[in-house]
Amino acid sequence: MPRKRMINAWTVTLGILSLLGIGAWIYQLTQGLVVTGMNNIVSWGLYITGFMFFVGLSAGGLIVSSSATVFNIKQFKAIAKPAVLLSTVCIIAAALLIVVDLGSPERILNLFIHPEFNSPLIWDVFIITIYLGISLFYLYHMTRPNPNEKAIKILSSIALPVAVLVHSVTAWIFGLQIARPTWHSALMAPLFVSSALASGLALLLVVIVALNKFRLFEVKKSLISTLAGLLCVFIAVDVFFVFSEVLTALFPAEERLMAYTNQMLTGSLAPFFWGEVILGAFIPFMILIFRKNRENMTLIVLASSLVVIGVFFKRVWLLFSSLLLPLLDYAPGVTLGKYNLPDSFQTGREVVPNIWATLGSYTPSWVEISIIIGVLALITLIYTLGSYVLFVPKNKEHSTNKGGEGHATQSHAY
Repeated sequence: MPRKRMINAWTVTLGILSLLGIGAWIYQLTQGLVVTGMNNIVSWGLYITGFMFFVGLSAGGLIVSSSATVFNIKQFKAIAKPAVLLSTVCIIAAALLIVVDLGSPERILNLFIHPEFNSPLIWDVFIITIYLGISLFYLYHMTRPNPNEKAIKILSSIALPVAVLVHSVTAWIFGLQIARPTWHSALMAPLFVSSALASGLALLLVVIVALNKFRLFEVKKSLISTLAGLLCVFIAVDVFFVFSEVLTALFPAEERLMAYTNQMLTGSLAPFFWGEVILGAFIPFMILIFRKNRENMTLIVLASSLVVIGVFFKRVWLLFSSLLLPLLDYAPGVTLGKYNLPDSFQTGREVVPNIWATLGSYTPSWVEISIIIGVLALITLIYTLGSYVLFVPKNKEHSTNKGGEGHATQSHAY
């Protein structure tokens, strides 16, 4: 399939998936959050998992791009534009998922009309709003025909600490909850930032390789190899923080904490924990540790994709490790708010459904999955269209000798 037709098919597919996601959200608005898999025990689900994930992807990309200017790393400036656009669409996805999770979108106004500043939730709302504004302003200045280098440097100096802060504040939503053992940790913010650096850079590598392939933005392979080496370092740092956190939980063997930790190591969350360790850390690290592999674009994309998947797994086990066990374990348990037919028991001929549980469970519904796919498709569509508008200089387009398809080159400087 010719390149132009392939891109057109890609954008049409993304548009259809986006519309299906909007349709699922409208259905949720009319029926309420009861159509999701969330309940009284597991009150946060796929939406908040996606929120944490996209905030990390966004923060990681902006940290890498703004560091290039702040620390005058000239070779990294070449990927500043795609990195800032990527961070912008990812933070838009995070904001959309918060709106979806609220159930009633108008409730978002209460956060601004009646803010409770003693809650990290309101800190996150304000820092994400500021972060989105800075990202858009930063992107605008970087993509102007004649960029103002002084303005870009000032914005980079602001964007870097804000990017670190946006993911730290998100981490504090969890880390400051003393009743949740696997969340309550001083390492929660460093854990979030380290995984943001790894996943953000990994996604950026996948994106710039794709942009190179479709000739929307040229980046030297030597730079991609250098970034892959940096990703290897970020993976190692993230593994160190995870190891330190797990060791601190296991060594005292405190009964209550072990009940939560076992859910993660050997229980229902074990596939996600060990999936992150093996797929998201060990395999990518072993691929990228060798210089020869870092010169192979296919291996870089493979390793980077596994890192992104691994960090998503990390968000899953991190979120649910403190939610599956109710804070109060008194009989008969915590009401689920609805009848739980699979756990019903019989008394004679009568079937009595059980509405109580002593252990939480969660399976995302088709509505949640459809909305997540819709959000992912929407931001991918925005990025695709944004790449055409911002990265392809119209005066440099020219036809190839074969097939007459146009492509453009992109300079490596602002």
